[in-house]
Amino acid sequence: MTKRDLTGISRRDFLRITQRFGISSTVLALGGLTGAVTLPRLAKAAESAYEKRFSSEARHTLRFGAAGFNLRNLLIERNGILEFVRDIEERTDGEIRVEFIGDNQICGQLDCVTRTQEGIVDMFSASTQNSAGGAPYFNVLDFAFMFPTRASQYYFFYHPASNAILREPLERMHGLKFLFTHCELRGIMLGNAWRDRPLVTSVTDLAGTSNRVTGTQLGRIAMELMQLNPRPIAWEETLDGLRQGLIDGAETWASAVAYANMSPVVSQCVDLGFFCGTEHTAMSAETFNGMSDELQEAVMESAYLAQISAQFANEAALVNTVGFSDPQMPGTIFAEHGVRNAFLSPEARREAEEMCSPEFVPGPWEQWRERINNWAGGMDTYTEVYNIAREIPADMLVENVEPRRWWRG
Repeated sequence: MTKRDLTGISRRDFLRITQRFGISSTVLALGGLTGAVTLPRLAKAAESAYEKRFSSEARHTLRFGAAGFNLRNLLIERNGILEFVRDIEERTDGEIRVEFIGDNQICGQLDCVTRTQEGIVDMFSASTQNSAGGAPYFNVLDFAFMFPTRASQYYFFYHPASNAILREPLERMHGLKFLFTHCELRGIMLGNAWRDRPLVTSVTDLAGTSNRVTGTQLGRIAMELMQLNPRPIAWEETLDGLRQGLIDGAETWASAVAYANMSPVVSQCVDLGFFCGTEHTAMSAETFNGMSDELQEAVMESAYLAQISAQFANEAALVNTVGFSDPQMPGTIFAEHGVRNAFLSPEARREAEEMCSPEFVPGPWEQWRERINNWAGGMDTYTEVYNIAREIPADMLVENVEPRRWWRG
């Protein structure tokens, strides 16, 4: 289903259905429809989903703060959250019921993490980088060029060692149960001033530009070393910053540009790939630990299914929906808005890596590296992740990464 399939349903019609059957039932129903979606089809599907979801009494009703996500943009960035919600309710026969609250109605990219820690919501989806402001241990993922490919990212998140390196410290320090994530690598998305300029072939072409940065402290270190002048701007304000020319570009990933409707003001997608773009889903550890062993295992199995869904569906969407490929598929979002992909050569990526990676420029990273290692109990987190990410061939395709139940070791 594409965005055009929904144009026959107005926002007012959609709201009327959600008021009758609830946001979660409507969103889950719409996510299960294929082909052209008419208002009667959606209403019937939402009613069916509502009756099924409320046919039995829930033991746990969980509030899911989904930042700015809704059904339309979840068809662009396929991060697995709708699959997770649908599966956990079915897997537990309604013992766990999830109220999906997206469109920034209860929390946004920067504060969903704190809303979960405060108990306002039980789980959330947002980028780990934006969440790093409220949970600094997320910075463990953000050392420059630690992950060489998207395949290496997925390989790490499936790896049993990710428990000790990422998940256990995150739960101990910040009360968060890391469940699953989509994986992309961040580049620089240039605004309209670069539309008529030659395609970027080296990070040195961008020296002196001003670029938006997320809440990650480590991302700023890399950008400063590459002379990309990081400017902290909230995700919700980035579109206006690009439109008004207040910044030259923004560090983010391809599907984020597409789902956030930034494509009309982005001219070049520079595939620098210098650190993680991970739109993850996490749950309050207190909420998780308050469930029976059986339901805890169900949550993990649904997270595993969602991780697999994100792995395969987002790779397909990058090519077929976003237009992040060479050659670019016609009819994709990037093609329709004239966004050119600047895929850097291996030599150009190596040049950028040598400018900012801890492997080549260790000094600026030492303070954060020591801090994160202490939080993790003394292990060398950067080296551990770096080595795991290189256990697979550099040219392995994402679809060839074997899914593993990471929590079983």
